Amino acid sequence: MIAEKMKSLVKGSSAIRAMFEEGKRMAALYGAQNVYDFSLGNPNVAAPKAVNEAICQILKEEDPVEVHGYMNNSGYEDVREAIAASLNRRFGTSFTGDAIVMTVGAAGGLNVMFKTLLNPGEEVLVFAPFFGEYRSYVDNYEGVLKVVPPQTETFQPNLKAFGEMITEKTKAVIINTPNNPTGVIYSEDTIKEMARILEEKESQFGSSIYLISDEPYRELAYDGAQVPYLTKYYHNTVVGYSYSKSLSLPGERIGYLVLPDELDDAEEVRGAANVATRILGFVNAPSLMQRAVARCLDEQVDLEFYDRNRKALCEGLKKCGFSFIWPQGAFYLFLKSPVEDEKEFCEKGKEYHILMVPGSSFACPGYVRLAYCVSYETIQGAMPGFEKLAQDYGLKSNGAGRTDEN
Repeated sequence: MIAEKMKSLVKGSSAIRAMFEEGKRMAALYGAQNVYDFSLGNPNVAAPKAVNEAICQILKEEDPVEVHGYMNNSGYEDVREAIAASLNRRFGTSFTGDAIVMTVGAAGGLNVMFKTLLNPGEEVLVFAPFFGEYRSYVDNYEGVLKVVPPQTETFQPNLKAFGEMITEKTKAVIINTPNNPTGVIYSEDTIKEMARILEEKESQFGSSIYLISDEPYRELAYDGAQVPYLTKYYHNTVVGYSYSKSLSLPGERIGYLVLPDELDDAEEVRGAANVATRILGFVNAPSLMQRAVARCLDEQVDLEFYDRNRKALCEGLKKCGFSFIWPQGAFYLFLKSPVEDEKEFCEKGKEYHILMVPGSSFACPGYVRLAYCVSYETIQGAMPGFEKLAQDYGLKSNGAGRTDEN
């Protein structure tokens, strides 16, 4: 008999993964080329050639005992130094290798941080819409997730509600920009005001509130958009990064945490994160991939591929009359459902072999998420179905939909 806590988790298992399985079922029935699956953020762009070349060179040139062996739980010292130097060059920071903890992807990094920081009953604030797994990650350590309601005009964080929801129990805040599921990049003004609120609340309660920046989509920004580097705005900032999207390595599970000197109790936090990496069962991040990414710090995926998809999908949906905010980053579009119950809209989409994820999975009902990290042909093939969906719901074509390009 499984644990009682797991029963509810299994029952409420990720809607995104469930939709992915539905896509496989439909592909078997209708042919994969006739199913338009926008459910999963699984990159359809190959990793840069330099990554595979680096792996081959490492296996050929380096000591196999070291390459495949244990190391410090925080990762290889030379890899951490290389990452710190890269960040300093790009963002004008002054990190040392001691500030870096290599992790099993961004998800592993978040779990390490919550294990490090949370006492039972302490609160973590998150801005809706948000990646639904955050709820489980916080619950893993008996924390309490509090959801700041969305501000749907721009999908910038609702800072008024945020300030009102911080209490003496607030231990951490999660921020995700570029955002999954909206594709919105939080502005520098937003970040500055958020930092001001946090500093004010730390002073009011005499506590430390850690801002955890979940950044798997940092490198995916379009039209010259800049993504603020949060450690420069607020002293208690932790950055969680993943190479899953920036180098198209989602299955390799490699990323890192940045724990700056400016953190309250920085040395203690770093030591605890090192131990948390071990006792959570990760032991260390994958050894071969640590060495590979260290050789590829200046590489990136083909951003033009995603940008082409972004434009094709947005322009096509705009012509159909759908409403959305133009995504600035990541590879998601958050579409306004033409009916209040977006799950009904998702079910209707299946009639045209289109798979979308309901916004309620991201604590923002009334919307659906489309992942445009698919092939260009998938977007082209889906458009006739979207046109029929628009007709079914009486939408006006020729660009009637709201598509703010902010």
